[in-house]
Amino acid sequence: MGKSILQEIQETVIQYAQVISHVIKVDVEIVDNRLTRIAGTGVYQDRINEDMSQEGFVYQQVLALGEPQVIEEPGQHPLCQLCPRQDCCSEKMELCTPIKLDKDIIGVIGLICFTQEQKEYLLDNIDAFQQFLIQIAEFISAKAYVHLETERSQAMMKLLTQVINSVDKGVIVLDTDSKIVQINSSAIKQLLLLPTELDQTISIEATGDSILGAEEFKVAVGERCFNLMGELLSAAPGLAPYDKIFIFNEFKSLKSGIYGLTNVAKTVTLQHISGKSAAIEQVKNKIRKIADSNSTVFITGESGTGKELIARAVHAESNRRDKPFIAINCGAIPDMLLESELFGYVKGAFSGADPRGKIGKFELANKGVIFLDEVGDMPIYLQVKLLRVLQERKLVRIGSNQLIELDVRVIAATNKDLKELIQENKFREDLYYRLNVIPIEVPPLRNRLEDIPDIVGSMMAKYGRLFNKHVVSVDQPTMSFLLRYPWPGNVREMENTIEFMINMADETGVLTLDTLPKNILDFAGAAEERPAAGVPAIRPLHEVEYEHILQAVKIYGESTKGKQMAAKQLGIGIATLYRKLEKKN
Repeated sequence: MGKSILQEIQETVIQYAQVISHVIKVDVEIVDNRLTRIAGTGVYQDRINEDMSQEGFVYQQVLALGEPQVIEEPGQHPLCQLCPRQDCCSEKMELCTPIKLDKDIIGVIGLICFTQEQKEYLLDNIDAFQQFLIQIAEFISAKAYVHLETERSQAMMKLLTQVINSVDKGVIVLDTDSKIVQINSSAIKQLLLLPTELDQTISIEATGDSILGAEEFKVAVGERCFNLMGELLSAAPGLAPYDKIFIFNEFKSLKSGIYGLTNVAKTVTLQHISGKSAAIEQVKNKIRKIADSNSTVFITGESGTGKELIARAVHAESNRRDKPFIAINCGAIPDMLLESELFGYVKGAFSGADPRGKIGKFELANKGVIFLDEVGDMPIYLQVKLLRVLQERKLVRIGSNQLIELDVRVIAATNKDLKELIQENKFREDLYYRLNVIPIEVPPLRNRLEDIPDIVGSMMAKYGRLFNKHVVSVDQPTMSFLLRYPWPGNVREMENTIEFMINMADETGVLTLDTLPKNILDFAGAAEERPAAGVPAIRPLHEVEYEHILQAVKIYGESTKGKQMAAKQLGIGIATLYRKLEKKN
């Protein structure tokens, strides 16, 4: 059981008792609602904190009824009949009054006479002393109320502190001298404060920029400076010494939140790049070598070869793998919007803009990687600004004059011939050289046909899981067909083809020629000579054989290795292939 309210303010209660006794020359006794002596003078001075439940029957009556009691003949009064000291009571008179707090009785204050002179003194002024006791009881009650209110305020402050410490935003309360009065744990963490620095002066200055409804502030703590987004509020009047409340979030935390909401792509590593051909292994080895560099990477290749896959692999292999990867297609966004997408803007930057402002892709990618896809489609006027950002590693949001430091690795990609665009004055030569620091050329699928079985296998597994279909293999005629097809759309076209075939697959789980899309089959029909309708054409076998040998050599190449692969695909020996070619010539 905890302390009673009078026990909590016992020191004050004792002082009241001593002052009363000194003024009116009568002993004073004060008990709480548990009949514990809280204060006492004279014979009771050394008996404070004693339990009076076995003798304080008058006090019990006062606590029960809430009315004052005057006992002129202690020991003979009906309330004294159960008292063990009834026949030997030394008291001559007792005057007591309840101490009330709101509707509760929290104790009793009593005046005790031990001499006849004291008794006569009280009886001569009984009304005045009763009123005096009531006033003293009210003083003690008021003190108890203040104490409870202080405890409630402290409890509320403690609760508020717990709530504030549980939020992610930083909260700082400053006094009129800009010194820290209160600070939550998030603010301590974001400002890198030590325990000895929690009472120092902080400089908070608005930059004038506003992003996503929050103002930007430059905050200086000692020699450290921070750019923070938040609100600076004035404390309510009369709450001295509190002057201002700063509620903020570190800008990188704001960006991380946006990135977390918008980034849905899975991590791509080198293991996700299917194939073991010499061409693709060369690309993988290059990625391993340049992954941890900060130099700009320039990826070229035909449409559909997987340039973004290569960019994500560079990011995943680098020391920035835990930082953002931000991709933007420069050819998919209208020219008038591309600048704001790349560099962002502040509140009120231009008509039609988001009134809260916008964080640009470069800022979102800070400390990480930005991937500029189809950079060859970027308008000339934006190329100038991009060149400056790449050179200075700084940017200025649209509508702002604040320089923002950047630590971002740039990976650019295009399927266009930028040298040709330079000749046509459609691409800046200086930007080309700034981008083309580490070139990576992604080979087209027709130049790495030996990778097709691996690519088909990974895509079968992917779409089999996606469509909940059990597809186990591709039959030999179909695989031979896939190896002969030139794949003008590269890996993207193959992925679409495999997706279609998985949808068309039957319960056998084997992909056959019947599952191929019509446009692929039409290519095969156009590639072969067909007789006129209804007229069967019979050609000499050696001509058909020779045509197939030439087609295979054309696909796999005229090198020794290419001819070996062609012979293997045709099901003949390499010597037979050479003999057929020599015989025809």
